[in-house]
Amino acid sequence: MRFVIALLSLFITQILVAQKNPYLLVGTYTSGKSEGIYVYSFDEKNATADLVSVAKTKNPSYLAVAPNKKTVYAVNETADTTGSVVGGGVTAFSFAGGKLTAMSTQLSGGTNPCYVSVTKSGKWVFAGNYSSGTLSVFPVTAGGDLKPASQTILHTGTGPNKDRQEGPHVHSTVLSPDNNYLFVPNLGIDKVMIYRLNNNTGYLRPATVPFAATEPGSGPRHFDFAPNNHFAYLMEEMSGNVVAYAYSNGALKQFQIVSSIPKDFKGTIGAADIHVSPDGKFLYCSNRGDGNTITIFSINQKTGKLSLAGYQSTLGKTPRNFNFDPSGNFLLAANQASDNIVIFKIDRKTGLLTDTGKRIDVANPVCIKWIF
Repeated sequence: MRFVIALLSLFITQILVAQKNPYLLVGTYTSGKSEGIYVYSFDEKNATADLVSVAKTKNPSYLAVAPNKKTVYAVNETADTTGSVVGGGVTAFSFAGGKLTAMSTQLSGGTNPCYVSVTKSGKWVFAGNYSSGTLSVFPVTAGGDLKPASQTILHTGTGPNKDRQEGPHVHSTVLSPDNNYLFVPNLGIDKVMIYRLNNNTGYLRPATVPFAATEPGSGPRHFDFAPNNHFAYLMEEMSGNVVAYAYSNGALKQFQIVSSIPKDFKGTIGAADIHVSPDGKFLYCSNRGDGNTITIFSINQKTGKLSLAGYQSTLGKTPRNFNFDPSGNFLLAANQASDNIVIFKIDRKTGLLTDTGKRIDVANPVCIKWIF
């Protein structure tokens, strides 16, 4: 009897341990072999991933996880989702037991939505439309469903690069840590637009200082805050520069511009993603184009200034996105053009990356998110 009880106890323990593994969600482009969003169980001890499920949906190129972790929002990066109405989409999925189930889809209020975010309250979702230069606000029901957009804002303007900046191109919609402001880098007009959010109504209005201008032709793309909420960092796609700001109550004050590109680099620049490490000590940014690298900066904890720590090949092509696992021990780089995610071990003292030799084979990976 004791033996049976011991075996039963061991079995239950193994189930509980297995359930503690975080879920890795991978958004993709479905123009190739991909079918949609891939869900994996990630073993943080061995840095291995096991496929759990696939949710079929069109071009889910960016994802956002609701605070309750029961709902996932995905853009459908298209110019026509209905066959009759020109526009991209945003889809809400329920999440349970490692499986995503589509609940509702709304038009994104523009074409080719490339970014989606959700407030801490879970009441409001924001989508940025690249091609049309618009952003939209979506009310969310108690069950996580999306209602039609309650507000759509159109940016105007151009930039000096006539091929890339012929009009506005919204590239991300990033909430401030307190959720009172929304920061919207626009590649086409070289500005980070800043909005004050009414958390009760979801209404956006221009902040007291409505934008932070960047260098002409720089192409603002992605944006991230340091954990201390005092500093923020902008990735410029076209220049490859990182812009560092002091942050307070919706206002950005630039204090540093540093290149993420090696001095001897002569190829095409295609900077993409940017993230501060969970401990706030390092900043990482990815370079596509001909670079296919991640640049690593150390962050001065008092001043927020960046110092180059090193470069790491992503060991693949087109690292559009990357992210840290929940433990903070690994960085996963999504190589879109080589159909894989490369898993690196992070040196917590130096910030440098070491290849674990582990790979996740998935077609056209372009976004990495976690549920844990």
